[in-house]
Amino acid sequence: MLVWINGPFGVGKTQTAYELHRRLPGSVVCDPEHVGMGLHRMTPPALRSDFQLHPAWRQGVFEVLDLVLSEQQGVVIAPMTLVEPAYYDEILGRLSGAGHDVRHFALVADRERVLARLRERSLSRSLKREAFAVARLDGCLERLRTPRFAEQVETDTLTVPQVADRIAARAGLSLAADADGPLRHRLRRIAITIRHIRL
Repeated sequence: MLVWINGPFGVGKTQTAYELHRRLPGSVVCDPEHVGMGLHRMTPPALRSDFQLHPAWRQGVFEVLDLVLSEQQGVVIAPMTLVEPAYYDEILGRLSGAGHDVRHFALVADRERVLARLRERSLSRSLKREAFAVARLDGCLERLRTPRFAEQVETDTLTVPQVADRIAARAGLSLAADADGPLRHRLRRIAITIRHIRL
């Protein structure tokens, strides 16, 4: 099974992905952003843009996920913002057409809640480093709330473990019990945020 966790930048996709991974034995996180970062590293600065615009990214993500889904016994978790219907079809539609069990969940939240999470992610009160995410926030939320991107998970009042619980229940997955306390959850979230800072 592929569990694709969609949502605007900063809503908590990566945190949720790793919470699912932590509590779902045999699962693996395959982050499509790594394919995009590889494209950026392989191209000169003048050619770098939003990597989702490049057919090579979409083809690469499809091929990597197709490979992992074919060989991996456990659940594959992919956290990635994807709001263009054509790109959705090009990746998730093709994976489904290839016979894979594809589950898609769009994490959504109030605009101010997402901005607060972006500030927390940037480890400062300023959103200067999150300009790309802020510029695309309204468009992402608008598209992800449409039936095309069902099913949505409203995250405004949920903790990361609760979001993971909702996704698991809807996907028919059994998670290990969450035995961590608030402090350990906080430390875990900080560690994941630091590991995923893009320089």
